[in-house]
Amino acid sequence: MYLAIPSQPDCATAWREGLRAVLKEGGEAHNVILDIADPLAKSTLADPVVSVVDTFLREKDKKPIETVANTIFPNALYRRHGAPAFYDRFMTRVLPAAGKNERWSGYYFERMINVGTATGETVNQLADIIDRLSDPAVTARNKYEFTIFDPNRDATRVSYGGQCLSHGSFKPRKTPNGERLDLTVMYRNHYYVEKLLGNFIGLGRLMAFVAEEAGLQVGSLTIVSTHAVADQPRGEVQKLLAACDQAA
Repeated sequence: MYLAIPSQPDCATAWREGLRAVLKEGGEAHNVILDIADPLAKSTLADPVVSVVDTFLREKDKKPIETVANTIFPNALYRRHGAPAFYDRFMTRVLPAAGKNERWSGYYFERMINVGTATGETVNQLADIIDRLSDPAVTARNKYEFTIFDPNRDATRVSYGGQCLSHGSFKPRKTPNGERLDLTVMYRNHYYVEKLLGNFIGLGRLMAFVAEEAGLQVGSLTIVSTHAVADQPRGEVQKLLAACDQAA
């Protein structure tokens, strides 16, 4: 069982169509497939739709768009310090301020750059992916994975909380205009009002970072939401979509 949404050109449009489709399913759907041709387009508060959604979330006392996006990729930190310096800056300055506990800090980015191994060491998954993508001696095209789900910390009996993004897969793709970097991610659970648009934006920025560091162009973003929810009352979601349609 799946619900495939036709590919959309940008973040704001993909969010509207994804939420609209889940709402038509009664507010809940499984294995929703979303694709964005340009995940960097319409991805800032300067876009009227993004601004409308951000205002709605703030009025509901929910996390604003930029906060959600930053859990996936701290873009301002990268632009300020560059790589690899911003990795250490994140671990020593940002993460302690987040009130990290032993299970979940709230930052997907932490799991991407600081995953534990069986030997007790840690691996920076993003740095390793960039290193291999940048190496002309590496011919593999299908081994650029990163994991977020940790069975030792995340397989609990608690109903809520913890990570929702589980896995990501980067793919370099040859095109007539050069090599592009695509990204496919899987969510175990997805709140389409509170989180989806911010997730789109954060993932697009993550793609831009990896592509820039590896000397590639940004490609398309595909998200598989194994469980998707329109997580606000139906009437309010309809009004939000109407406001976004008007803004667009």
